[in-house]
Amino acid sequence: MPNRRRTTAALTAAVAVAGGAVLAGAPAAQAAVVDVNYACETKIGPKSAVSPVDIKAVRSGSGYTITMSFEKGVSDSPVELPKGVMTPRAELVLGGDASGRVKVTGKPNTAAIPPDTPISIGTLTGTFTPKKNGKVTFTAGVLTVHALGMDAAVCTPKNNPKPSLELQVTGVSGGSDAPPPAADDGGSGGGSGDEQLPRTGPLDSAVALGTLGGTVLLTGAAGVLWLTRRTAR
Repeated sequence: MPNRRRTTAALTAAVAVAGGAVLAGAPAAQAAVVDVNYACETKIGPKSAVSPVDIKAVRSGSGYTITMSFEKGVSDSPVELPKGVMTPRAELVLGGDASGRVKVTGKPNTAAIPPDTPISIGTLTGTFTPKKNGKVTFTAGVLTVHALGMDAAVCTPKNNPKPSLELQVTGVSGGSDAPPPAADDGGSGGGSGDEQLPRTGPLDSAVALGTLGGTVLLTGAAGVLWLTRRTAR
């Protein structure tokens, strides 16, 4: 009996581990480092550079914290950039079951950047709040390097890069593909008053009570007559 119990316990543990492995085998996000060929318009003329770009997402409350990392600089400056005067920002293009753009921003440079040296972009962060469940892709968009009080370089991907991140969004409340119910517009379009949603505000409550009072008033005579007949019996 003890041997059987040990064998059963071992099998149960193995099944549990295997089940965990199956669940872990379905990743919620797939990321890939993608080479992006940036063509930059700068104050000293056009520049171009290829930088590997990595995009990741971490669940945070009802949304996701998005990070975009650059392995190489995409432009340089003819003059030294003192500490704290350069801030990068970028847009990520959404695809799949979402559309639009997510803005990500980096921190000011923590050290001076020597002249004629590639500007290190580092890591940019932003927030993505999904509206529905589904598969969402993130692709590198326009990158802007703000330095010395101006947009010193505006860089656009020219090689039609592939998405750097594919995110499977789940757990969005009411996040199905069905459109949300139409909001009540006060009967201003496409529908009769009978199709309006019930209202629950204080003013509407007063209207409802007034309507109820009118109903009582209209049925009052019939009610008195019914009571009179019942008493006469």
